[in-house]
Amino acid sequence: MSEIPKAPIARIIKESGAERVSEDAKEELAAYLEEVARDVAKEANKVAKVAKRKTVKADDIKLAIKNL
Repeated sequence: MSEIPKAPIARIIKESGAERVSEDAKEELAAYLEEVARDVAKEANKVAKVAKRKTVKADDIKLAIKNL
């Protein structure tokens, strides 16, 4: 089960043109987004450590996304 709430996921899918969204679809997209977020967070943490910081900053996230 994903930690990302399903309501915002359903809104995103509906804003993309879907009339209805199944529970399975919400769960699948939430799980995928969570996996991507974990990968970005891990990479951003590496970037912060290279910069000798414990705090992950927005620029670390941006760089992590570019690196992935």
